Amino acid sequence: MISVTADTFKLAEVFTISRGSRTEAKVLTVRVSRGGVVGVGECVPYARYDETLDSVTAEIEGLPADITRADLQAVLPAGAARNAVDCALWDLEAKTQGKRVWDLLGLPAPKPEITAYTLSLDTPEKMQASAQKHSRRPLLKIKLGTPDDMPRLEAVRRGAPDTPVIIDANEGWTAEIYTDLAPHLVRLGVKLVEQPLPAGQDDMLAEIARPLPVCADEACHDRASLPNLIGKYDVINIKLDKTGGLTEALELKREGLDEGYGVMVGCMVGSSLAMAPATILAQGVAFTDLDGPLLLAEDRDTPLTFDDQGVHAPAAALWG
Repeated sequence: MISVTADTFKLAEVFTISRGSRTEAKVLTVRVSRGGVVGVGECVPYARYDETLDSVTAEIEGLPADITRADLQAVLPAGAARNAVDCALWDLEAKTQGKRVWDLLGLPAPKPEITAYTLSLDTPEKMQASAQKHSRRPLLKIKLGTPDDMPRLEAVRRGAPDTPVIIDANEGWTAEIYTDLAPHLVRLGVKLVEQPLPAGQDDMLAEIARPLPVCADEACHDRASLPNLIGKYDVINIKLDKTGGLTEALELKREGLDEGYGVMVGCMVGSSLAMAPATILAQGVAFTDLDGPLLLAEDRDTPLTFDDQGVHAPAAALWG
């Protein structure tokens, strides 16, 4: 049996990117029950990819109750619905066999990984205050993506002058804006810029200078995305809600590394259940951005552990 429920988690504060603001995370929780064992998974339907809670629920409810992970890859496309079911099936298999998911994969137990902490888009003054408040964190991710971002970036640097920083423009710049900003990003010690131009309108990245690594986010979903990234991007951001689950994400990571891309493991704004499978994926990557639970005012009953070492592998009571 496969069931799906909608859950809402309040955010600790308003979260804003170039496409809009939110005050809560709306997620879907999937439960796959077989032989008295229940596997769980979570997804975050994303409007940018034409997903809604209702449309993703319908995709999941249309699946046969006995579907396997292998069949799932062909039945559903990459996206939120396949992600939640794929991760629930991994959890089910681990519980059925009395093992952890990484044991099933033949991988060592995940070690803590340093994760970015995201500062949402706001006025320069508020972003400076937020940067100062979080300057002790080992990596800050700054949401930008407007024509007037230079004052924001300068303000963040005043608030956190020594903290490593990555930038996420969320498709909000033009080639001209990025070209103007790039030397300043380098000057201010930015380590990476995510998706400066809109996906599908990013050919200019192959023609203009890339003085710092450029990461494909909205432009990279699964392995089928890779041919369109050649010459334009240096890093790929792998998110389970884009790949359609851990199964494809692991293959995308392998193939991306083989093709010479750096790897970032990211997330939508969801609970610890959504991040748990990604802790396996994040082992040894260049950048980890699994801070979704840190942005919440409430979380799952058995949340992930975050400390000075980073984000830890999930307890079996949470997932896997």
